[in-house]
Amino acid sequence: MPLPKIKLPVASDDPSASVQRDLDRPTASEIYQQVSKNARRELSRTNLALAVSGIVGGLTMGLTGLSVSLVRTQLGGGSIAEFISLCFYPMGFMAVILGRSQLFTENTLYPVALMLTERRHFLSTVRLWAVVFAANVIGAFLFAMLAVRTGALQPEYVSTLSALGMQAVGFPASHIFWSGVVGGWIIAMVAWLVSGSHSITGSVMLIWSLTFVVGLGHFAHCIATSGEILAAVLHGQLAASRYFLWLGPAVLGNITGGVLLVTLLEYGQVNLE
Repeated sequence: MPLPKIKLPVASDDPSASVQRDLDRPTASEIYQQVSKNARRELSRTNLALAVSGIVGGLTMGLTGLSVSLVRTQLGGGSIAEFISLCFYPMGFMAVILGRSQLFTENTLYPVALMLTERRHFLSTVRLWAVVFAANVIGAFLFAMLAVRTGALQPEYVSTLSALGMQAVGFPASHIFWSGVVGGWIIAMVAWLVSGSHSITGSVMLIWSLTFVVGLGHFAHCIATSGEILAAVLHGQLAASRYFLWLGPAVLGNITGGVLLVTLLEYGQVNLE
């Protein structure tokens, strides 16, 4: 969300001069104010509005796994093919964040940051988390249904998408949790930096570069990876229980990374200025 425009004085002898935005780097306090403003807006939305936006967000996040699987199928195996395909991993994040859909891991920053200064928002934050998380998972399931059960994708693409899901669940719970901590940290940091960005171009570069790291490191993201795992479940490659065994530590890791490594530290930074 862009920062408020700051008007500069216009010389009286130059009628063609236009009002420009102050492009100085925003301070941590200014970013924090913008984050809080965004949080107030989101917390004021109805459950229905949050749910619809959350379903759209979960469905749209399917673009991460879809883009990677399409490119990887075309390029075949090998480390170079994998690297190139992961360059398209940020597609879902860019569409969701720039399109202002609800994404659970973004909300480890916005409402929590506001709640740290205004405790009365605790119950509203819990409400937002519950609605958005459930809606995101429903959206991810709808993506998996579209990809696997409708015939929209060619069989080889479905197989690659399912393989991504099978790869994601093939780790112990401790690894999934700590991987989720890193993933949650990075996505909350994206939300913080985008709040301080002056332009769409800058936001796109921030989102792409940081979420590319999430994909390259195969860090667990409770919504983006859900689409891949649910695709594997619907394709008959995994039992549904494997999804829920993965989801628990992934969610806890994302919350820990977003709240502790970004929100609390940035809050501390602001209050020490």
